[in-house]
Amino acid sequence: MPPKKNLGLAKVAALTSSSTKIQSQSKVSRRGKDDDESRMGEEDDEWMQPKILMKPDDQLDLTAEELKEEFTRILTANNPHAPNNIVRYSFKECCYKMKMGVDQLAIHFSMDGNMLHKESDEGKRQLTRLGLGGGPSEQNLSEMEIPGEEDLEIEQEGDEGEKDAPKEVAVTSKPPEAALRNQFNYSERASQTFNNPYRERGTSTEPPPRTNFSATANQWEIYDAYVEDLEHQEKMKEKKSKDKDDKDKKNKMAALEPTVTDEMQRISKPAKIVERMVNQNTHDEIAQDFKYWEDASDEFKGNEGTLLPLWPFKSEKGKKFSVTAVLFNPKYDDMFAIAHGSYDFLKQSTGLICVYSLKNPSFPEFTYETESGVMSLDFHPEHPYLIAVGFYDGAVAVYNLQERTNTPTCISSAKSGKHTDPVWQVYWQENDLDNQLNFFSISSDGRVSCWSLIKNDLHCIDIILIKMQPDNDAESTNNSTIDLACGTCFDFHKSTDYLFLVGTEEGKIHKCSKHYSSQFLDTYNAHHMAVYAVRWNNFHPRVFASCSADWTVKIWDHNYSEPMFTFDLGSAVGDVVWSPYSATVFGAVTDDGHVHIFDLSQEKYEPLCMQSVVTKKKTKVNHLAFNQHYPILAVGDDRGNALTLKLSPNLRKCLKEKTYSKDNEIAKMEKLLELVREPSSK
Repeated sequence: MPPKKNLGLAKVAALTSSSTKIQSQSKVSRRGKDDDESRMGEEDDEWMQPKILMKPDDQLDLTAEELKEEFTRILTANNPHAPNNIVRYSFKECCYKMKMGVDQLAIHFSMDGNMLHKESDEGKRQLTRLGLGGGPSEQNLSEMEIPGEEDLEIEQEGDEGEKDAPKEVAVTSKPPEAALRNQFNYSERASQTFNNPYRERGTSTEPPPRTNFSATANQWEIYDAYVEDLEHQEKMKEKKSKDKDDKDKKNKMAALEPTVTDEMQRISKPAKIVERMVNQNTHDEIAQDFKYWEDASDEFKGNEGTLLPLWPFKSEKGKKFSVTAVLFNPKYDDMFAIAHGSYDFLKQSTGLICVYSLKNPSFPEFTYETESGVMSLDFHPEHPYLIAVGFYDGAVAVYNLQERTNTPTCISSAKSGKHTDPVWQVYWQENDLDNQLNFFSISSDGRVSCWSLIKNDLHCIDIILIKMQPDNDAESTNNSTIDLACGTCFDFHKSTDYLFLVGTEEGKIHKCSKHYSSQFLDTYNAHHMAVYAVRWNNFHPRVFASCSADWTVKIWDHNYSEPMFTFDLGSAVGDVVWSPYSATVFGAVTDDGHVHIFDLSQEKYEPLCMQSVVTKKKTKVNHLAFNQHYPILAVGDDRGNALTLKLSPNLRKCLKEKTYSKDNEIAKMEKLLELVREPSSK
């Protein structure tokens, strides 16, 4: 049995060797674990250590306040490389126009997608190829999962000397998923609507009337018809050529004007509305006063009243000028025009016309710059967009507010007979016998001229020459020389269109007629100095007022040579205006910056209101104008500023009276004249 003992010793040796190997392996594994734990500990120590911030050498040292300071940077969506001068040809206007809308999009990265819809043809083909659209295909079978070695079941029986048993391989495949025929969950529904029955309607009309006409065509009738047709063709040719010339002229004017894009034209009206809304919110308190303010203290003042300042109107371009005229539009009650010039004849320069609206006091609606100072202007009563203007150099012009140009529609020249001295006043009149627009002007050269607009040209006719009348004691022996007086103002009668008054620099007032150009109807020795304004009453046909540099305002009846009323205001009176709502109320402005309001029916000797409307002492108030509809007036000073003022209830009592009418106003003025009239003064 010795071989068995040896075999047992061998088994023991093998077991011991294997145990030693296991122990060595366990020791190695323990050492590896200890090393790993030590490494993890070191890494944890590194993580737990505080971080040290490394400061760059070139970093600035800032204080806490400087670090808290915020810097705002605005990012815009504009592409700096986008072109801004693209020009396209406009077939509508037959010219090249600049394109304002430039695409500001800049693409930095673009990649096309590869997704397809399931219902598209390409999507169906891919689904069929992948086997998701129906039964299994070749591609689907080829992509089935084949098990690996871990899925093979191998059975071994016996010792090491036995042979391996045959291997059984189990092949499993996943069944294909059934494709959904409907990717959206919806149900199909159908309905049938009711068809309305057809209806027929028939109407019968009366046949048009017929007439039988018969005539004989002679040779001369045929000739006349041909001649008439030839004349008609020639007229049409002339009309076409005229239209072409006008179109070419307009195109030239448009080429000289700055180009306004369609985008600007589209936003101009909304921008104007927004601007007016902003101004209304800004000046809301003034708007409320304009609408609802009534001075409650008038009940305790007797007949005296006050003026409430409303909106001031200032222009940057008009600061260096003086206000030479103020006038409200006859149709649009919120619109008025201001003329800017200079009464200092040694410092003459350019001029300015500003048309303002009460809805936008911050900026004028229309602005016209002129080469010479503007001394007078007037709105047309029937065409409120036409403005007649008189200049310092003697020229007159007509501006059209509908034409968006800075040039006048027509202007006089030396060839057409313009004045040689400043034009102090212009006045629109009714159309002449040829239905042509016309207006009158007066100048220091002694001429009262009528200007007619014929085909955008001004034609002048001198109505009267203002001749100086020497005193009886010192008449000149040489009658061949004629000295002309300097005309300063004039006004036409409200009902008798041929009758008008002329004020002169010598202080005299002449009553003139359009039908008599060689002599005056009457002459009044009105003032001792220059007459600045003369105004017919708006109600009474015989009454007019005048003001002068001799500090006085006088009320006249043109049938009498002496004034009915005389008021000394203590300073040179620049303008006097009758109110549009009462025959006895008028206003005047003086060089000391005061506005005087008189009501002859309430007080015959003193003004109901005398109020200063300027902030600086040396500022002069030159002109004023009453509004036709609202109880306000506008005044202008010599610093280019204008101010609107609202009348208190005591200054407009007649508007609240129930018996207010034109006949009552005439009767009220006639009653006053009877009290002061003297029969011997006629």
